Amino acid sequence: MTERTTLTLARYAASTTLERIPEEVRERTKQVILDEMASAHFGREQPAGTLAARYVAGMAGPPEARVLGTDLRVSAPLAALANGTAGHADEIDGAHVVGGHPGATLVHAAVATAERQGATGGELINAVALGYDIGVRLIEACGGLFGVKERHHLNSDFLHAIAAAVASSRLMGLAPERYCHAMALATFQANGLCALFQEKRHISKAFCNGQYAMAGVSAALMAATGFEGCDDVLGDPHGLFDAWGTDGAREAVTRGLGRDFAVMGANFKFVRAGYPIHAPVEAAMALVAHHAINTETISAVEVGMPARALRVVDNRRMRNISVQDMLAAALLCGGLPLDQSPFPAVLEDPAFASLRARIRVVVNPLLEAQAPNGRGAVVTITTRGGRKVSERVDHPRGHSARGGVTWDELAVKWRDAAPEQDVDSWVMGARKLEDLEHVRRFSGLFTRQP
Repeated sequence: MTERTTLTLARYAASTTLERIPEEVRERTKQVILDEMASAHFGREQPAGTLAARYVAGMAGPPEARVLGTDLRVSAPLAALANGTAGHADEIDGAHVVGGHPGATLVHAAVATAERQGATGGELINAVALGYDIGVRLIEACGGLFGVKERHHLNSDFLHAIAAAVASSRLMGLAPERYCHAMALATFQANGLCALFQEKRHISKAFCNGQYAMAGVSAALMAATGFEGCDDVLGDPHGLFDAWGTDGAREAVTRGLGRDFAVMGANFKFVRAGYPIHAPVEAAMALVAHHAINTETISAVEVGMPARALRVVDNRRMRNISVQDMLAAALLCGGLPLDQSPFPAVLEDPAFASLRARIRVVVNPLLEAQAPNGRGAVVTITTRGGRKVSERVDHPRGHSARGGVTWDELAVKWRDAAPEQDVDSWVMGARKLEDLEHVRRFSGLFTRQP
């Protein structure tokens, strides 16, 4: 008789250890942890981050985990909520090749649980790598980010709530059967209709990641208390595979466990914008630099993208996920520095609306054929003199297909984004995370801004 899929994942999760993780995977995981915690610290001052901190501050509870960017300590589920929300508050957090924003959910669920449990840095690394393995495979089993969106109208990040429950269960040392219950209990607390992308201020879009983080931590705590869920929430009739899965879903969630580490597909952002916008901005700024183009001479800009990526960022109401808004701002401002947003100030420049109107976004047939789920772009700039130049970027800076990032690149990113912070201490702490006896010492570096 074939073992239940949920139990197979649970047994694997309970067996994971830091020592079984290859060195390059450890390094990538530590980089992800640093980047996501810094993103939450950075996003604390954005509307969603501010609101989340204010909300959890009024909820009381034991001081188990830090609300990053503050001196406040709250219960682990509430810390996960606040930090996951702040982490995605300004689109500076990492993405993944399969799609979505795993880190904004998984890292903050794991850090909050690790603080509560008095876990070591090594245990945190293992939990985060494990969370990526589970969450990414679940999204693959359901058809990927775009498949989940197109077939079910759901933001696929909600599946990371289940992975967060697994990561939290590992940190709590639960028995495999309790992992199964935690995974089931997490499904009661998370979803996300893609209508959330229609909002204006990037608040509920950020909040959903915080909610998924809280759902994972809460589900593990509930399972530890004795709450039950179905034994096989993945494979049972009317379970996850029946609801959202594609053909071969079971194989997708178990294939390569312990060998192929999903965190190696993590991508890092160097622009405060939705991920499909990064390649267009990089390509356009390269054209301006290489061909000495004066913005005033631009008569037209064409951005070619795969159709699915185009639909994510074409003319959106939230400016930082609108390719027209962010590209026009980048061209006018000479780039998009990490320590400041061009909005709303750039709206006062009469040239902004004019340039924005000259940006045309189209489906690029070659990119559509070669990488329909990719984040590449071809940008063509035409000047008033009739000169036409093009630049193609298949993978934006920080993408795993370009080798990810180095520690020095991450350090520069966060010095640029948060020049008032002691970024060197963040980087040093992350690099030595496996030697840390208590995660609380690392999270304590991300305190209130001066």
